[in-house]
Amino acid sequence: MSDYQVLTTATTVTDDRTWLASLDGVHEAQTVTVDTSKLAAGTHYTAGTQNQPRHIIKSGIPLGKISASGLYAPYNAAASDGTQVLAGFLVAETAFTPGSTKTAGALLWRGEVQASKLPVAFAPPAAANTTAFIHYR
Repeated sequence: MSDYQVLTTATTVTDDRTWLASLDGVHEAQTVTVDTSKLAAGTHYTAGTQNQPRHIIKSGIPLGKISASGLYAPYNAAASDGTQVLAGFLVAETAFTPGSTKTAGALLWRGEVQASKLPVAFAPPAAANTTAFIHYR
């Protein structure tokens, strides 16, 4: 006879949201699906470890929407796949399982951002290259 025991685990993530200039727009964040195959380890996410095997996408990553798939990926001003248009910023750190191709995230499409404190190098785009309503400090 087997003795089964319930195992419960919890993960606590502390966001670095120093890039947020205010809480304006945070409560109206839009749920989006992020294409995790477009993310780079060390740049866009912190790789998992043996004790915490899930990867963690950094809060504040600028995102654009891929035209062909409708998924979101890192904003790239030089791209031509739709991600050259800034859609907004990932509001909270988001975990995903290694090998998965998609994960849900929250998109800040309206608010105030301190561009110099984002987790990646970022230059605010011209108004024609964004669908977000973001004020930069």
